[in-house]
Amino acid sequence: MPRTAVDPVRAAATKSLRQEAGRWLKAAREAAGLTQAELAERVGLRYYTFVSQVESGLGRVPIETQGAWAVAVGLDPAAFARTLLRYYEPELYRLLFGDASPDAASKPGPERFSA
Repeated sequence: MPRTAVDPVRAAATKSLRQEAGRWLKAAREAAGLTQAELAERVGLRYYTFVSQVESGLGRVPIETQGAWAVAVGLDPAAFARTLLRYYEPELYRLLFGDASPDAASKPGPERFSA
């Protein structure tokens, strides 16, 4: 099956959502009192620069590590994953949970979690 051309409007929306996700993750890390290097160490990353890339919207938290990231910043893993899904895959989020509008994305994120 041939690949379709990239829609520039959709690409811009994806970039914007990733940047919003990065700001949300940075706020969660800072609320937990962690530096990028400390978070990287807690989630088993070799380089803290990956945290920087995710926070700037250039990367995504891999699905298989979202639980570790959530625990590291003191958030409930299920709520953490759901919040990232809203940013990373808004159409899938909408299909599974309903509203994925920008207003929904601005609602408070997951509650703090104590492991």
